[in-house]
Amino acid sequence: MRDEHDFEDFYVAVFDRLVGQLFLVTGNLQDAEDAVQEALTRAAVRWPRLRRYRVPEAWVRRVAMNLASDGFRRFRRRLAVAVRLRADLASRQAAPLEVPGLMDALRALPVAQRKVVVLHHLLDLPVEEVAAELGVPVGTVKSRLARARAALAARLGPGAGAGTESPHAQEGPHAQEGPHAQGGPHAQEGAGNHG
Repeated sequence: MRDEHDFEDFYVAVFDRLVGQLFLVTGNLQDAEDAVQEALTRAAVRWPRLRRYRVPEAWVRRVAMNLASDGFRRFRRRLAVAVRLRADLASRQAAPLEVPGLMDALRALPVAQRKVVVLHHLLDLPVEEVAAELGVPVGTVKSRLARARAALAARLGPGAGAGTESPHAQEGPHAQEGPHAQGGPHAQEGAGNHG
């Protein structure tokens, strides 16, 4: 009986948080809820053993992420449904999505890159824990993070959108003359003496 109450408390404590995290990966609220629900169903069966884990939530998240990857193919087929759910999605988005264009930028990433971004940058897991949770080498996580950061910077950084001003446009009349124009003709002098 105690295990049952423990699991109910665990379920209540993690469900919304995991759905929010998986939503960032899937881009679809229904897919996120389905993946988390299925992962928690699997956890309930294993709860007597799983409750002794240091972080049972990490196990559930990993299972949900794997299920979400499988479900990503279904997500593409149900894109029309996602459009109709936009109002519901907007009301349940996690705080980091307040950055304009972030959800679209995350959706543009391959799922593998999206997973490492969510786990590392939004959940603040160290690279080693991300690697362990996803079952990939640390170098793979670092590589995916680097590619994801570059893609996100290209989509979200200054000058990324059409009609936005170049970040160098306000730096003066010489800003467009080349990378060494700032600081005058002697900008390279002493360049190696800073460290």
